Amino acid sequence: MMSRRKALALGGGMLAGAIAGAGTAAAATDWFRLPVITANIGRDNLGARDAAFDAVRNADGENRPLVCFQEISEGDTGEEEMIDHYFGPLYTKAFLRHETSFRIPICVGRPWVVVSSRTQRAHGGITGVTPPRWFNEVVVQHEDHPAVEFAVLNTHYIANAFNGDQRTDLRDEWWLMRDIHKARALAHHNAGRLVIWGADTNRPDFGTASDLAAEQKAFGTGIDRLHWLPGNGSVQITLNTTKTVNMNVDGHDARLAIFHVRAV
Repeated sequence: MMSRRKALALGGGMLAGAIAGAGTAAAATDWFRLPVITANIGRDNLGARDAAFDAVRNADGENRPLVCFQEISEGDTGEEEMIDHYFGPLYTKAFLRHETSFRIPICVGRPWVVVSSRTQRAHGGITGVTPPRWFNEVVVQHEDHPAVEFAVLNTHYIANAFNGDQRTDLRDEWWLMRDIHKARALAHHNAGRLVIWGADTNRPDFGTASDLAAEQKAFGTGIDRLHWLPGNGSVQITLNTTKTVNMNVDGHDARLAIFHVRAV
């Protein structure tokens, strides 16, 4: 008998763009500052959203953070315009107005440019429980040094499977997302590419996406995570510091990691 998990997986669709190849050989570069944020914009205090977007955008001063958002336009309105306002023309707002995966956009500011993108459906919606869940990713390069390339993954797991109500009937859906998360992290890793991911995992004891010991955590507790998985060493990454950004929208605060990256 086919399991419910396999049946759900077979029913999932996929929208895919080409994934850029590994960076070409080049001289070593300087270290580049790379602030990365994961930010779930909730729905408990809608009047605080403007200030929350402002706080996220300016969390590292004048430096433009790369942001993995969750819960955008999920039961509320106006957030695309807020993102356009705070993350202006020097940003690529990948998936912000996508037909299906708009809830988890990735904002990438210069000097970083998006060279490819991909989205994949994890599972359908459940009335009164969850909207359809998707998995978004981009490959990013430095505009002046394309050898400095990495993948950014972003998603939002179903709630109440491993937190909250602890509903075992929702765990098939949670594991479907985890299966995609692992496959995509390993696909980039096996191509030699550095992987950085942000997500609301809705599981406080989340381990790693890849099941590899090399995967590291900027934040090792809580449901909102930033992790990274080194590639073949052609792009190096170091973690400088971390910070929590109070957004006052609901129980989620944004999480910021200051990385430095370079090509060698």
